[in-house]
Amino acid sequence: MANHLAELLAMQATQYGERDCVVTAQRRLTYAQVEKDAGALAAALRDLGVEPGDRLAVALPNRPEWVVTLFAAARLGAVIVPVNTALGLHELKYLLRHAEVRIAVVAQTGEETEHLELFEELFADLPDLRTLVTVGPDEMWYDDRLYQFDDLLGRGRRRDAPRHTGDATDPAALVYTSGTMGKPKGVVLTHANLAVAAAAAADILRLVPADRVLAAVPLFTIFGVHVVLSALIGGATIVLQERFEPARVLDVVERERITVLHGVPTMFQLLMRDETFPRRDLSSVRTGIVAGSPVSPDLIHRIRQWNDAEVAYGLTETGPTITMTRRDDAPEARAQTVGRPIAGVEVKVLDVTSGELHGPEAVGELAVRGPNVMTGYHRMPKETERSFTADGFFLTGDLAVVDEAGYIAIVGRRKEMIIRGGFNIFPRELEDILRTHPAVDDVCAVGVPNDILGELVCACVVPVEGAMITGEELKNFARDHMADYKIPDLVRFFDAFPLTGSGKVKRKELAQVVGVELSTT
Repeated sequence: MANHLAELLAMQATQYGERDCVVTAQRRLTYAQVEKDAGALAAALRDLGVEPGDRLAVALPNRPEWVVTLFAAARLGAVIVPVNTALGLHELKYLLRHAEVRIAVVAQTGEETEHLELFEELFADLPDLRTLVTVGPDEMWYDDRLYQFDDLLGRGRRRDAPRHTGDATDPAALVYTSGTMGKPKGVVLTHANLAVAAAAAADILRLVPADRVLAAVPLFTIFGVHVVLSALIGGATIVLQERFEPARVLDVVERERITVLHGVPTMFQLLMRDETFPRRDLSSVRTGIVAGSPVSPDLIHRIRQWNDAEVAYGLTETGPTITMTRRDDAPEARAQTVGRPIAGVEVKVLDVTSGELHGPEAVGELAVRGPNVMTGYHRMPKETERSFTADGFFLTGDLAVVDEAGYIAIVGRRKEMIIRGGFNIFPRELEDILRTHPAVDDVCAVGVPNDILGELVCACVVPVEGAMITGEELKNFARDHMADYKIPDLVRFFDAFPLTGSGKVKRKELAQVVGVELSTT
């Protein structure tokens, strides 16, 4: 398998040229067409001065232009920078400046704002940003800094497409972390980092050209990029869904006879909660990946009633996949762990305090080494150095247990660990217990400062619609299942949790909300 993205597309276009590669409700592009358009766009961008190593931002919803731009950048040796289309002015400014973006491919409108206007407003503050390429139907006034995507394709088709130079160890993407526990960091991933992780997933899921893979996960996330690349490696058809809306996603699954459906746990919960879900014909769906945040055994059991999905674990820094469950795993391991490492990846568990190697079944920080691991954080050499051990293992920040057979269970994030009265409390353990209560739809446990105990444990709960439940009832429920020091001191109810664009709960924001409430009482 080719580990350079440009080589990968070229190889697949040769083998599957006339098969559908990218499909939307309005458009269908074959593998040959995607390869041709990527070459044309690369030729046009080369004429605009894009060189190897230049950062090229993509601020688009899940559209064919996103996929074409990814492979055009690969042709040029440029580095793709995925951008969340919902970012506000200051967040966008920070990311574009930090990434030193030279050119941006932008939707004319975003979900909540005139997206193009945001970029235009930032021109004066971003000297590195020289060119905007717009995607959309509107006729606009263009100048030497503003171009239309389709016009560039037309120009590029009249020129020879550039042949890519470099190799699989060159940077392919600069992907920013979601920043759930602090400022986002720019993760530098090579072509090989992305291709190795995607190939492993394609192999475990047994993707084949007959598969139809739904890409409803946002492409600005590493998970979204992973969905596209793993489908491409399998020669499958990628069906793009611009935005995740449960009813519309279910429509697409039925209409396109989707066979592979990926998502974060929240997405699957929303699908199964949709009032039309029981009446849907989902018989075409055979597998997928559930990843991005913790997956309870109960949730994966419910998902596997209609989608025999695998649980995966990984990080932006690991391209993303570190481990996956397999279809032939024992039922208990497949339901209660995140599986075993993918091929070529080594893991070990280190003592949080000493950094020494832990034995089996002991909780410690998971460290990983392999061809999927990033080269480092962009413009952050000290943070990069802190993130690796002397022997080259990346410190994930996740607390885990590895059993004798090599299966990994994630206990929680090291930074999320709550220290109450000298006891270490892992939020995941409390969350898994409370999610089994019939009145609880979702739960997030956070620590809030306390003068006496150091931190208090607060269970933030989204109740099932219409359910009648009190905080004391949930405390008593937890008391029946766990040690007293793990019982939440506080229970707070929410209509919904604040989420990042990739569907992860903003724990820091939740903790701040509770902390402010306590300080005013």
